[in-house]
Amino acid sequence: MWRRVVLLVVVLAAAGCGLPRDVDGTLDRVRGGVLRVGVTENRPWTVVGDGPAEEVSGAEAELVGRLADRLGARVQWRHGSEAALMAAVEERRLDLVVGGLEANSPWTGQASLTRPYATTRVVVAAAGDVPADLAGVRVAVREGTDEAAALADEDAVVVPVRDVADADGLPVVVEHWRVAGLGLRASDHVLLERSHVWAVPLGENGWQVEVERFLADLPDGEVDRLLAEAAGEEDAA
Repeated sequence: MWRRVVLLVVVLAAAGCGLPRDVDGTLDRVRGGVLRVGVTENRPWTVVGDGPAEEVSGAEAELVGRLADRLGARVQWRHGSEAALMAAVEERRLDLVVGGLEANSPWTGQASLTRPYATTRVVVAAAGDVPADLAGVRVAVREGTDEAAALADEDAVVVPVRDVADADGLPVVVEHWRVAGLGLRASDHVLLERSHVWAVPLGENGWQVEVERFLADLPDGEVDRLLAEAAGEEDAA
């Protein structure tokens, strides 16, 4: 008798506690079906090919493929600007949008952003030691970037370059996942931090939980590894 009462209480509690559900049944439709993904190019997170097939590669393309495999789904890519893709996800014509999106994205009125799943740090790195005070220190940085502005705020001497790999021995501003590949060491100078997310349709709570669970299950350091691998493939091309 008591066992039946306890079971009834559990069932009623589950029914009333608002278990994650999809307004439009996205998770049920994607599982074993088609995963419609919007992508904007943001290397090395996402790279859209130039050929007729416009194949998508990059770190997040690899992750999307893994998510699709986990759900037994086929990926259908749609390329476009962030604004166009967010309008499409708002209208439920897309199930997911990727492209190195940041947690401070302005699209929260059109899409639901996942919890941040990766944080990238922009650091000053060098082959040797970097002074504790960057004032007056010549540091190479890609021209015309937020990183260049952040470096200027440190009163360093900004040396604009096309690619920090061509910095001729100077300390460089680079994202932390690229440091080892350049044969450098990261200093304690962190100029910027960026938290990265994916976007899903509003109200598709069960779907969002599934996506976030997949991202949370990624091994430590996996995103860094994929970014470095994608960047290395581009350098070799």
